[in-house]
Amino acid sequence: MPASRRATSPSTAAVDRSNHCRSSTTRSSGLAAAACRSKASTALATVSRSAGGPSTRPKATPSASRSDPSSPASATEVGVDLGLTSFVVLSDGTVVRSPKFLRRAERKLRRLQKSLSRKDAGSANREKARVRVARAHGKVADSRRDFHHKVSTAIIRDNQAVYTEDLCVAGLARTRLAKSIHDAGRSAFTGMLEYKAKRYGRYFGKIGRFVPSTGPCSACGVSEGRKPLHVRQWTCTACGAVHDRDLNAAKNILALGLRERLNACGGDVRPGLAPAVACETGTLRGAA
Repeated sequence: MPASRRATSPSTAAVDRSNHCRSSTTRSSGLAAAACRSKASTALATVSRSAGGPSTRPKATPSASRSDPSSPASATEVGVDLGLTSFVVLSDGTVVRSPKFLRRAERKLRRLQKSLSRKDAGSANREKARVRVARAHGKVADSRRDFHHKVSTAIIRDNQAVYTEDLCVAGLARTRLAKSIHDAGRSAFTGMLEYKAKRYGRYFGKIGRFVPSTGPCSACGVSEGRKPLHVRQWTCTACGAVHDRDLNAAKNILALGLRERLNACGGDVRPGLAPAVACETGTLRGAA
């Protein structure tokens, strides 16, 4: 054996094998612990395939072994006014600004759409560009959905009753504000408020679509008619109160919602139909 080649003693080889086994055991136990932690923290998930390819999103449906947490009862009730500049204005003065996810992503979407239009039809590069456009749109939709969930959960958790107005979103989407209306996602947000109110034992109500909420003064009730959209603040000529347009609407929505709820819990107070008395069924004298 050459002098330059070292010989390994049996004791040194045994120590190396034991260290290797110990490190592999530690590594496997660490991976097992990480797997247990991820398994414990991972909820139900659903895999859906969209235009941008398959994606995995958490599934919000409760399982049989895990029930929804019950929120403590609250004595506060709030009216919700949905806007465009301000996404939500509550009757207690809380204002949530609109993130405008589509407006913020317009430049990137425009660039990706131009790149898609320059690709040859049926080519692999066009398919790659199409997937990039679809993923950009999906990111906007996911951001909007996450924002809706956070705001709706906070409103339902902090209030016992929530009132909003029944807006005709399809009609508003045919106006010059169509892009802003679709970017806000009002229907999806009110739907989240409704089903979360049922889940957590809250009350959710809508006022009539044709009931005025912006014009009347929330302090004295005097109505000065409709006001154009550029009027954001106004002073009541009857009582002199200075109102913010959205906050005044939220207060009126709360008052109208309380009125409908306290009025026989929103039921019909008119007496129902009853069969006529026998003496009232005859024909009047002189009737032709």
